Amino acid sequence: MAAFSVSSSPLVPSSCRIRRPFLLLTPKSFKPVSVRASVGNPSISIDDKFSVQTKTSKWQWKFKGNSIGIHYEEHEGEKSESAAKNILMIPTISDVSTVEEWRSVARNIVQRDGEVNWRATIVDWPGLGYSDKLKMDYDTDVMEKFVVDFMNSPESPMSQAGNDDIVIIGGGHAATLAVRATQRGLLKPSAIAAVAPTWAGPLPIVFGRDSSMETRYGLLRGTLRAPGVGWMMYNMLVSNEKSIESQYKSHVYADQSNVTEAIIQSRYELTKQKGSRYVPAAFLTGLLDPVSSRDEFLQLFAGLERKLPVMVMSTKGAPKRSKAEMEALRGAKGVSKFVEVEGALLPQEEYPSLVAQELYNFLQETFASLN
Repeated sequence: MAAFSVSSSPLVPSSCRIRRPFLLLTPKSFKPVSVRASVGNPSISIDDKFSVQTKTSKWQWKFKGNSIGIHYEEHEGEKSESAAKNILMIPTISDVSTVEEWRSVARNIVQRDGEVNWRATIVDWPGLGYSDKLKMDYDTDVMEKFVVDFMNSPESPMSQAGNDDIVIIGGGHAATLAVRATQRGLLKPSAIAAVAPTWAGPLPIVFGRDSSMETRYGLLRGTLRAPGVGWMMYNMLVSNEKSIESQYKSHVYADQSNVTEAIIQSRYELTKQKGSRYVPAAFLTGLLDPVSSRDEFLQLFAGLERKLPVMVMSTKGAPKRSKAEMEALRGAKGVSKFVEVEGALLPQEEYPSLVAQELYNFLQETFASLN
C-alpha cells in the first residue's frame, strides 16, 4: 500500500494511503521556535484529586433549510471558574472521524491547575462521528461554514460559553480549514494549534487534478453516494474491520501494538451508521480540500503572520511524503512554534499525554503572562 503525503483519512482505499503534516506556533515573540518532544514518561503535572465534568449534547445547525443534529462534548475541570478560557477541539476529517480522538487530551488539559485554567469543547463534523449524516453536497465551503457557525452563531455552544478567548485545536484538514477561515476573517480565535494539518484528499494527492481525473472523481463520488452500489463499494473499501485494522496499523498509528480490538470495533460501528459514506466520498475525491497546492497551503499560514500565535505539531512516524509537507512548515511564515512528537497520523489519539503536554505548554506560554 503506497503512502502519500499531506492528507489522509484513516480509512481510504489501499491504493490511496496518505500521511499528514503538522504545524505548530508559539505566541508572544512570534519568532519561529522548533522543539523536539522527548518520549518515555513525559512529566505531566496533573492534580488527580480533581475530577472532570463532562456534558454531552446536540446542537441543531440550521443550514439550507435543514436542521442538522451536531454532537459535541464539554469538558470542565472541577476547579475551572467563569474566567476559564475556552478551547474548541475539532477532529481530523476521515471516515472514522470522532470526538473520541480528542477526549483524553481534553480531559488532561482541563484538570490541570495552573495560572490559566481551561474548559474544552469537542465537536463532531456534520456527516461524521455521532452527528447527523444527511445526504448533502459536502464541500470545503460547507465545512468551513459549519465551523464558523459553531463558533459565531448567537445560539451556538461556543457563544454561550463566551467567545472572547477561544483557542482552536484541530487535526488534519480541520486545522487547515480553521486557518483558512481565520485568514479570511470569518473566525477570530486567540490562537490556533494545528496537529497534523493536511490539505489534499487521498485521490488528488496521488493522481492529480487534470480534467480527465476530475471527471473520474465525479463518477466515483456519484457511485459512492448511490443507494445500492454505493454501500457495496463503501463496504469493500472502508466499512470492514480488516480494512480499518490495516489502515490503523500501517499509517494511522506509529506503534501497531497500540491498535486494539476495541478501537477497531468502535470505528467500524461509526462506518455502519446510516449516511456515513457521504462525507468520505467528498473527502476521498478532493471536495474537502482547503487549498490545491503546497504554495497555497503555506500562504494560508503566512497570512496569519504576527496576527495570532499558531502552533504546528509534527510526528516522528509520519509517512515520508507527509513528513515533507510538515517540514515545509518548519520556520514558515505564520508558524511561531513547530514541535515534533511520537505518532503517525493521529498522535492525539495514540499518544494523548505527549500531545496534551505540548498543547498545554503552548497555551501557558501564550496566555499565562497575559492573565
